[in-house]
Amino acid sequence: MTVLAESGPGTTDRERRRLLPSGYDRVDMKLLLGIGGSPDGIDALERTLERVAETGDDLTVALLDTVSTDYDLDELEQKARERIDASDVAAETRRVPGHPGSKLTEIAQREGFDRIVLGGGQRSPMGKINLGEVAEFVLLNADISVTLVR
Repeated sequence: MTVLAESGPGTTDRERRRLLPSGYDRVDMKLLLGIGGSPDGIDALERTLERVAETGDDLTVALLDTVSTDYDLDELEQKARERIDASDVAAETRRVPGHPGSKLTEIAQREGFDRIVLGGGQRSPMGKINLGEVAEFVLLNADISVTLVR
């Protein structure tokens, strides 16, 4: 891919993206998708796979050990691999032990991810979004953009 923006030898992909005028080639984003064992996570995975198939972004799926879960980590990993294998996307999966929110933000910062993607955000009867513990932590503490898939 040709990047048409001025950049020096130490310029990061994130900085290059800011330098690109509209209409020029873009630099693929590095996405970190965090999923737990809830249906929201599987829905977020499917929607993210669709987007990555269109954009060519780099996707890493973090399998989170959450308290409220419909699947154990083995089942979650199997479901995620099935969906990834059925798509036209190459994605890494990895198990993330420990506090899910803090681990996601730590991994994203340490490994230079451009965006964290999470599922969740159910609507209350009054129409307000109720966030789960992990989504709330990540939204409040991440130094990068966070996308909440609902």
